[in-house]
Amino acid sequence: MSAELTTTTAAPVLSALGICCALGTCKSQVWQTAVAGSRAGMVWRDDLLQAAQPVVVGAVSGELPKLPAALMSQQSRNNSLAYCAYLQIAEEVAQLKQQYGAHRIAVVIGSSTSGIAEGEQALQQRLQNGNWPADYHYQKQEMVAPAHFIAAAAGVTGPAYVISTACSSSARALISAANLLTTGLADAVIVGGVDSLCRMTLQGFAALESVAAGFCQPFAAGRDGINIGEGAALFVMQRKAGAEAFGKPQQLIELAGAGAAADAYHMSAPHPQGRGAEAAIRQALAQAGLNAADLGYINLHGTATPLNDAMESAVLQRLGADKVPASSTKSLTGHTLGAAGAIEAALCWLLLSDYNAPFDLLPQVRDKAPDPELPALNFVQPDQRQKVSVCLSNSFAFGGNNAAVILRRQR
Repeated sequence: MSAELTTTTAAPVLSALGICCALGTCKSQVWQTAVAGSRAGMVWRDDLLQAAQPVVVGAVSGELPKLPAALMSQQSRNNSLAYCAYLQIAEEVAQLKQQYGAHRIAVVIGSSTSGIAEGEQALQQRLQNGNWPADYHYQKQEMVAPAHFIAAAAGVTGPAYVISTACSSSARALISAANLLTTGLADAVIVGGVDSLCRMTLQGFAALESVAAGFCQPFAAGRDGINIGEGAALFVMQRKAGAEAFGKPQQLIELAGAGAAADAYHMSAPHPQGRGAEAAIRQALAQAGLNAADLGYINLHGTATPLNDAMESAVLQRLGADKVPASSTKSLTGHTLGAAGAIEAALCWLLLSDYNAPFDLLPQVRDKAPDPELPALNFVQPDQRQKVSVCLSNSFAFGGNNAAVILRRQR
């Protein structure tokens, strides 16, 4: 049923971060927008559902960096988002290649869409005039595409693969990356997640009656579903000794613990009592050597669907984590699906980092009051501050495929 970080040595370090999502296209912009509780990236679109039905999504605005000429055959929205995040860690990757060699650096990515948006556009053209676009190739939408793209962009030749377990994909990618280090299959890993907006995803969730009529309302009375989002977050993960040798002792943020569990309760609904979710969190706490009360902040899965929020609230109460400051940032980013685990871990990384000198917490943003029928959680209020050294990030997925990761700053 379960899996966890299998390291018996020092926890791996997340020594660099690149991020691109509805909150912005660099670390400082993402952090400042998130702390302000801004929904600036949550926009109405009428090109993603049938009959031009408008829907709120978390979209990355502005022009994305152009892919190098050698990689233009892999051009897709998904890879462009990934490239935006990669450029922010490229310098450290280049130095690690000098230190370890390109063959000792791996790539592990979580995704659920890959380049399916380009496939949708290509199919539409094919249906209209009988021809595929000249620049279209099916490989763009294969699930492994973002890992192969990042490996090519970085010029690394270690193991490269994609994990696709729906909304826990990139949280599981972090676990997989740590195990590559532990087993000695790599000395550093480019790890994270990427997903992009596409019609298939929106229409699929609409068919499940899970898409919000407006802005999503996590844990609120009358919540009616999710807002889908897009984005990418990539970390450099390496052993602590390597990061210290690399000259980053002042800001070591480690993957202190992680757990995953598949309760296989239902294809889309969570286990009513959160059996797998609770097992994943317990594993992460045990791996980190912590009790729930030791946590400083929880980034909730918080999809704003009736069943998921009810399950997560009950699990945290049973664990004794209901007094820990917590928020769901999906009201600011949208639910980025396969990228959610990495993006939300990235927000925890930023909270722990020097980018957060004032010790801000990430506020819970919604327009409605908390649901009184749910176990009460300690939701972060606007402008709330608290010095935090340990964060938990939850990622729960279809099929009962759940994951939890704990980040800790070594001060």
